[in-house]
Amino acid sequence: MEPAGAYGAGKAGGSIAFDPVAFFTHPRTLLRLLSWVFSIVVFSCIVNEGYINIGSERLLCIFNNNADACNYGVTIGVACFLGSICFLILDVYFPSISSVRDRRRAVLLDLVFSGLASFLWFVGFCFLANQWQATSPDELPLAQGSDAARATIAFCFFSILTWAVLTLSALRRFLTGSNTNLFTWQHLEPAPCNARATPYPIANGATIVTTNPYQAPPFTETLDPQKLTQQRPMAPAF
Repeated sequence: MEPAGAYGAGKAGGSIAFDPVAFFTHPRTLLRLLSWVFSIVVFSCIVNEGYINIGSERLLCIFNNNADACNYGVTIGVACFLGSICFLILDVYFPSISSVRDRRRAVLLDLVFSGLASFLWFVGFCFLANQWQATSPDELPLAQGSDAARATIAFCFFSILTWAVLTLSALRRFLTGSNTNLFTWQHLEPAPCNARATPYPIANGATIVTTNPYQAPPFTETLDPQKLTQQRPMAPAF
């Protein structure tokens, strides 16, 4: 594997093979999949059982007959559903991006979207829970749609947790962009054990041993023995 530079960027022209097992077992990928499933549950519950009609053909939202509550849940659910898919695709192609600037933009976009999604899920959880608490039993004959409403609120709360963790993960990746393990699902290969030690002499006769063949020798200065024995000139006596 090619060693990585800043923001985990590989060398120009280097190719990184995709490992499906490593990718789908990575914690960040699992969190994205959970967020994707939670968003499906939220908007599907509202679309399928979130509207009822009582004595008329007009459909009413089960959350206190507030259409804004149902519309908000569907909107945030669909947005995070699509966002999860996009960032999963981005994670697949992320290790092959050689530009440090493009990697930085991708991580920054992940940070902004995850933080915004976490905030919107928190607002949706509070909004839907408040509207469900204000809903009277008379508005829901035979408790129609009550299970869907509780499931919607519960998975809104679960979505807050997953997107909050993704936000922290993206923030950590952004702040420590030079660490490849935080930017990709690969790990750096260990240093070869047969690396030859390169000694560098210093002034007092000792040596500095390093295993990095690209490390520059320390700045040293060789003193001339004649300069050490040379005495300071005496001032002329008058």
